[in-house]
Amino acid sequence: SLPRGQGAILRDDVDQLVQDAQAAIPASFRSEDFQTQKEAIEEEFRELQESELQDIKRRAGEKGINILQTPTGVALAPLHKGKPIGPDEFRKLPEEERLRIERDSEALTKELRRVMRQAPVRARELRRRVRNLEREVTTLAVGDLVEELSAKYGQLPDVMAHLQRLQADIVENTGMFLATDEGPTPFKMLFGGEPPDEPSAAAAVRQRYAVNVIVEFDPDDGAPVVFEDQPGFADLVGRVEHRSQFGTLVADFSLIKAGALHRANGGYLVLEAREVLTRPSAWDALKRALKSREITIRSLGESLSLISTETLEPEPVPLSVKVVLIGERYLYYLLDELDPDFAELFKVAADFDNEIDRTGDMVVQFTRQIATRARRDRLRPMDRGAVARVVEHGARLAGDAERLSGQTRDVYDVVCEANHSASQAGRVIIGREDIQAAIDARVRRAARIRDRLQEEILHGTLLIDTAGSRVGQVNGLAVWHAAEFAFAHPTRITARVSLGSGEVLDIEREVELGGPVHSKGVLILAGFLGSRYVTHRPLSLAASLVFEQSYAGVEGDSASAAELCVLLSALADLPIRQDLAITGSVNQHGEIQAIGGVNEKIEGFFDICRHRELTGDQGVLIPESNVRHLMLRHDVVAAADAGRFHIYAVRTIDECLALLTGVAPGEPDDEGIFPKDTVNERVRQRLIGFAEERQAFSKASDESDGGSE
Repeated sequence: SLPRGQGAILRDDVDQLVQDAQAAIPASFRSEDFQTQKEAIEEEFRELQESELQDIKRRAGEKGINILQTPTGVALAPLHKGKPIGPDEFRKLPEEERLRIERDSEALTKELRRVMRQAPVRARELRRRVRNLEREVTTLAVGDLVEELSAKYGQLPDVMAHLQRLQADIVENTGMFLATDEGPTPFKMLFGGEPPDEPSAAAAVRQRYAVNVIVEFDPDDGAPVVFEDQPGFADLVGRVEHRSQFGTLVADFSLIKAGALHRANGGYLVLEAREVLTRPSAWDALKRALKSREITIRSLGESLSLISTETLEPEPVPLSVKVVLIGERYLYYLLDELDPDFAELFKVAADFDNEIDRTGDMVVQFTRQIATRARRDRLRPMDRGAVARVVEHGARLAGDAERLSGQTRDVYDVVCEANHSASQAGRVIIGREDIQAAIDARVRRAARIRDRLQEEILHGTLLIDTAGSRVGQVNGLAVWHAAEFAFAHPTRITARVSLGSGEVLDIEREVELGGPVHSKGVLILAGFLGSRYVTHRPLSLAASLVFEQSYAGVEGDSASAAELCVLLSALADLPIRQDLAITGSVNQHGEIQAIGGVNEKIEGFFDICRHRELTGDQGVLIPESNVRHLMLRHDVVAAADAGRFHIYAVRTIDECLALLTGVAPGEPDDEGIFPKDTVNERVRQRLIGFAEERQAFSKASDESDGGSE
C-alpha cells in the first residue's frame, strides 16, 4: 500500500531503473577495468595450473621420463640417453632400470592425477572469484540507481525493503542483463523465428522487475465509491490470470488483477444484494473479507478444493471499506433471520420509501430526474402539458394524489414511448397527447385478461346488473394483478338469511377459497349484528354469503362493507340498487375503512357501465379515507364532472345503506330503538322475530320431549 498516486510513480521509477541498469551493467562488463581484473584472475589460475604441470615435467625429465599430451589425455614415455624409446627398446633395458622407471612412472602418474583432480576445484574457485567480481561490478553499476530511488522513497519502509530485494536479485541474475536474442531457443531450433507469446530478453528483464499497480487512485479525488454490477467471487476478491506459453498456462505477478474490494479499499463499495447472493460463493467471500479485514486473492476452484493446480498466492491485503448493500426489503429480512453474521457485519439499516411527498420542491426534483435521463438518452424535450401528465402518472403509480412514486423506471419508460409517438407524428416536442398515447398503449398491451372479463360480463356470461334493484344482492369490486398491470371488475355478492343459531356462513371459507383476512372480515359481521341490533337477545339467524361465479381464491377484507350491506338488505327485505357498486372494509363499530386499489375498482365498474351506456345514476361507494388516493382516468373524471357517473365517499355503514337502498338508516334513541320504517329498525325487528321464533321453537321442543317421557 502506497500513498495516493505513488503507485504509478513507483512503477515508472522502477521501470526506468531497470532500463538504466540494462544499459549500465553491460557497459560495466565491457569496461577495461573489469576486463583487466577478470583476466588477472584467470591468468593467476592458468599460471598456477601451468606451474604445477611444469614442475612435474621437470622432475619427470630428471628421472628419464617424458610427459606427452595425447588426444585422450596425458601419457608417460621412458627416455634413454635423452630420447624417447618404444616398448621393444624399453624391454631390452636392464631389469633394474626398467623397475626404476616403472616406479617413477607410477609416482608421476599419481602426481598428475592429483593435479588433474585439483583442476575442477580451481575452476570452481575461478568461477566464484569471477562471480564475486561480477557482483561487485553490478552492485556498483546499480547501486547509485537504487540509492537515488531510496532517497526518494525513504519515508516508505515497504518500498525501501522492496528496492533492496530488487537490487539483490539484479546482482544475483546479472546474466539476464547480458543476454541477447541471438542465441538459440527451443522455439528457434524447432520452428525458426520468435514465438508470438515469448518476450525478448530485454522485455523479459523489464517484465521480471516491473511493478504491477493493481489499484490506482487519483491523489486529488476523495474516498473511492465503487458500484460493482457483477459481484462474482473473482470480481470481488480479485484473480490471478494465466497466459498460454508453449501450450501451457503460466502465471506471474503481472497477471494479478484487482477485485472490487481492492478498488473500494479506503472508501465505499455498493453492491446489489440479489446479485451477490445468486453468484456462487460470492456472499461467503464478501463476509470472509469483512470479518478478517483483509483481501485474499484466490480462485473459486481453489476455494472449493476443485483444482490443485499450482499457482501464485498473493499475500493478503489489509481491508478498510464500507459496504453498502441495496435490494428489496424481503432480502434484508431473510438475511437478518437466516444469516447470523448479517447483523454483525451490516449494522446500519436504511429503509427507503417507495414514494415521496407531492410537494412543489419534490415535483421539481422528480421532473428534473426524468428530464436528465431524457437528455442523456437524447430524447425530445417535453412541453408543460406533457410534464404535468408525467407527474399525474407518477401519482397514479403511487396510488395517492398527495404522493409520487419513487420508482421512476415505469415513468421514464412512458416518456420513451411518448418520444417515439412524437417522432411518428413529426413533432419536435413531446406533448401531453403523446404521454397519454404511451400510457394507453401500455394498458392496451397488458389488458387482455381485463378485456376478456369485461366481454364475459357484457355478454351475460358473468352476471352483473347495472340497473334496477335486488334484495340480498350487491355489486362488489375485486382487483386482479397481471404482472405489473392491475385492474378490477365488479363481482356479484349475495346473501340469504333464515332462522338459525347466529352463524354467518362464509361459503368461500367453507370451500377453502377464502383467505384468512377475508374470513376475518366476515366474522366481524356477526359481532356487528349482535352488538347493534339484539344486545339482550341471542343472535338467532343463519346467514350465508358468497361471491357468485367466483372460481379462484378470495382474499382481503375490502368486500366486508359490501357483505354487511347485502346481509342487512336480506334481513330488512329491502332491495339494493344495482347501478351502484361498493368497496370498503368495515369494523365492528360500522365504520368504513380504507382499502387498496381504489382507482382500479372505480374504473372497473365505470367501464362496464360505459359499455352499457351511462345513465347518470351509476356510481361507486368508496371509503372517505380513500379520497386522497383518487387518481382516476380522465374519462372517469370527465363523466363525474358531467354528472353521468358518481363517486360517493362514505364514513359509516349507515351512509352506505342510505345510498344503496334509498331508505333512511335511522339513528337509535337512548333505549336503542330505531325510528319506524328505517333500515336499521327493519333489521332489528327481523332479528327479534328470529329470536322469538327460536325461543318458541325451543319451548315447543322441550314440551314435546317432556310429554314423551
